[in-house]
This record gives sequence, structure tokens and C-alpha cells, in this order.
Amino acid sequence: MNLVEWLQRLMTNFGAGWVMWLLIVLSVLSVAIMLERGWFYWSLRDDLGTLASQLRDFLRSNDIDGARKRLEKSPSAEAAVVMAGLLEADRGAKSADEAMKGAAALQRMKLEKRLAFLGTLGNNAPFIGLFGTVIGVVQAFEALGRQDATAAAAGAASQMAPQEVMYAIAEALVATAVGIAVAIPAVAMYNLFNRQAKAVLANTEALSRVLLAHLVAVDTGHAPAPRPARAARAEAAPPGATDDQDDEDEG
Repeated sequence: MNLVEWLQRLMTNFGAGWVMWLLIVLSVLSVAIMLERGWFYWSLRDDLGTLASQLRDFLRSNDIDGARKRLEKSPSAEAAVVMAGLLEADRGAKSADEAMKGAAALQRMKLEKRLAFLGTLGNNAPFIGLFGTVIGVVQAFEALGRQDATAAAAGAASQMAPQEVMYAIAEALVATAVGIAVAIPAVAMYNLFNRQAKAVLANTEALSRVLLAHLVAVDTGHAPAPRPARAARAEAAPPGATDDQDDEDEG
């Protein structure tokens, strides 16, 4: 038996049923990933316009603690990136910028997690279905090529062969249809999530510029430096309270 005959027998023995089961399993996995990614992006929602306005107000008043608390309350990926830069704000704009670039890279990995599976499945599911179609066509041609030695057996085969051929072709068409059905939602959701990830990263860049603009102004002397928390409390305290507190600290 040569290689072609062995492969033909192997394909006809197993049929295209296992291809459709494989597509069903891949479809279940893709649906699970769609639901998980949808929930993940939903959990990152925030009013970024309000967040940017409040962050700008906090920075202009040099209230770094207030800006940090506001960012900590936000569930968005944009706030997490700016928070990384805010923690390095006392080291200058360059350090804050590098910190935000690193945080943005980590957020990108989180945003694009498992999207490669959807993209790969969307591109290859039709080919998997086509593979099942090829197996069905091979079965159909094998049924047509079967002939018995005797006239009676040949007559029986002539009645059975068309049924086998039609069954094999139907199985082949079902495999193609299942492959396309699996690919369409995978491609659609991959494009949707990929666009959402790009939007989040673009918003991150815009929000980080708010912090960098303030830090550059501080570095160039066009804005007062952020006040330490102790100095801010001292300015807010009533007259005489600062001296009393200092006396207590010295004591």
C-alpha cells in the first residue's frame, strides 16, 4: 500500500465528523473568550472627560495627593497608566514619561490578551471546514469508484453508491458551513475588541499628556512645584496651630 492509498483509507475511515466536533470545541472556546473580554472592557469604563478635567484642576492647584486619590478611584486603564507617572512626578517629567510608557505597555498586554486566539480562529476556521469538505469529497469519489466483480453485486452497488455519494457530499457541505459560522463571529469580535484596545491606548496617551504638560511647566519654572503634604497642611491650618504643632513635634 502506497502513501496515497493509506491516506485515502485513513480519511475515509474517520470521515469529516471529527472536523465538525473540532470546530464546535473551538467555537465554545471563542464564545468564552468573547464573554471574558467583553466583561473586561466593560469593567474599565469611566468618564474620561470628567477625569481629565478633574486631574487638570488638581495639578493646577498642585494638589498631588488629590490627583492620586482621584486616579485610584478610577477603574480605567488610562488612570492606571497616569498613576504610574504621578508616582514618579517628583523626579521630573522625563522619569514620569518613562514610567507611563512602561505602564502603557503592560496595559496593552492586558487589553490584547487572548485576542490572538480570536484572530487566528477567524482566519483558519474556514480552512478547517474546507478540510472536512475535502474528506467528504474523497469519500464521495471512493463510493463512485467501488465496483463488485459479479453482475449482481454491481447492480447492488449501483443502488447504494448514489446514497453514499450524496451522504458524503452533504457531510462535506456541513463542514464548510460550520467553519464559516465559527469564523464570522470570531472575526467580528476580534475587530471590535482590537478597536476598543486602540481607543483605550489613545485615551491613555491623551490623559498622560495632561500630567506631562504640568510637569514640563514645573521643570521650566512656569508653574510652582508641587507642595509637600506637610507644607500643604501647614498652610491650611489656623494661625498659631503650626507653631503649637511644631512645639509638640520638638517635644
